[in-house]
Amino acid sequence: MTDYKEVLIGQLSEELEVSRDKFVDGALLKDDLGFDSLDLVDVVVLIEETVGVKLTQRDFAGVKTFGQMLDLIEHKRQA
Repeated sequence: MTDYKEVLIGQLSEELEVSRDKFVDGALLKDDLGFDSLDLVDVVVLIEETVGVKLTQRDFAGVKTFGQMLDLIEHKRQA
């Protein structure tokens, strides 16, 4: 997908204390990666700092997998 993906995975892995190998496109944010509503706030800030894309919690409505999150980021980058 992009050069920022590996950096983002590294930072999310550290922030959420989840193994890097769990960050695959089909990984469920809540069930597989352990995201909760508080983590989402941190992730939104992390994405903005890492990728330079501003997202809101509303943007994440319907996003259930890591791959969908990456698609959302890419969509916002191209907008």
